[in-house]
Amino acid sequence: MKEHPDKNIRAAIHYAVEQGWIFVAGGKSAHCFGRLKCGIPKHQEHMMSIWSTPAVPVHHAHQIIRMVERCKPGVILIRNTTKEQ
Repeated sequence: MKEHPDKNIRAAIHYAVEQGWIFVAGGKSAHCFGRLKCGIPKHQEHMMSIWSTPAVPVHHAHQIIRMVERCKPGVILIRNTTKEQ
């Protein structure tokens, strides 16, 4: 697996993978380091981009951990599709 240069983000990715998330590496020229996707088939919308150079790496690592913590078996996040005019 591709290793992120920041230790906090690397640890968060490792934690996500341990929780059953799937890491998909980004391309060579991509600003996105990779993408995490939930491994539960019903949670197809649970995914997050991992940035190569976030402004504050510690905050980005915490975002990753929060996303993984919110994704529990039986929980389905529903995206709000209501548009305000």
